[in-house]
Amino acid sequence: MSAAKPSATIRYTAMRLSIFVGCLVVAAVAVNFGIIPSGAGGSNVIWVVLLALVLSAPLSYVLLRKQRDEMSEQIVSSVDRAKARLEANRTREDSVTQ
Repeated sequence: MSAAKPSATIRYTAMRLSIFVGCLVVAAVAVNFGIIPSGAGGSNVIWVVLLALVLSAPLSYVLLRKQRDEMSEQIVSSVDRAKARLEANRTREDSVTQ
């Protein structure tokens, strides 16, 4: 991984947040123009946020598959490196104590 390339987790999170914000804007505009009914009483903001969450979840699942796989690979390699370091430390401690 090069130093200039951002973390796969950061890229995935930023893209997921972007999809949510896009859905939030679309839901807010749709509620504002009466395309989608508004929430009851003062719950309009909560309604729009929940609607954006419901819309963005399947979109993120479908559209960000590649980024999610990259993030998963990066996490797995980080865990494997940490396990290898831990095992190396254990081996070194065992050889020192003997």
